[in-house]
Amino acid sequence: MTIRIVRLGTPRIDGEGLRIGTVRRPPRGVPKSEFASRDWYDVWFPNLAPSLEIMKLALHAETPAEWAIFARKYRAEMATPESVHAIVLLAALSHQTDFSVGCYCADEARCHRSLLRELLAASGAKMA
Repeated sequence: MTIRIVRLGTPRIDGEGLRIGTVRRPPRGVPKSEFASRDWYDVWFPNLAPSLEIMKLALHAETPAEWAIFARKYRAEMATPESVHAIVLLAALSHQTDFSVGCYCADEARCHRSLLRELLAASGAKMA
């Protein structure tokens, strides 16, 4: 049983399990009824997405220093009680079932999902 970190919209792999979209907004131009069949996500969980303000920092980060500012602010958002509870819940579930969490970004290294991976692992999640 593990959590996989995935890019939403990419083909699913065997054993991936339920796909959770940790994004602020649903995919544009895709009917809600087709999110799962088009490999976007099965469940939308924006609670672990960066706020709009912080997301703008990530989208415009061109230097390591700018990315570090985004990362610090995203980690601060994820330190709120609601976010901590969600991360701990997912970490605990990873010991019982396979599932995946993801975002749309092409480069995981420049995406909040890289930071989410670290937060989940630090909470004891079993990672793929």
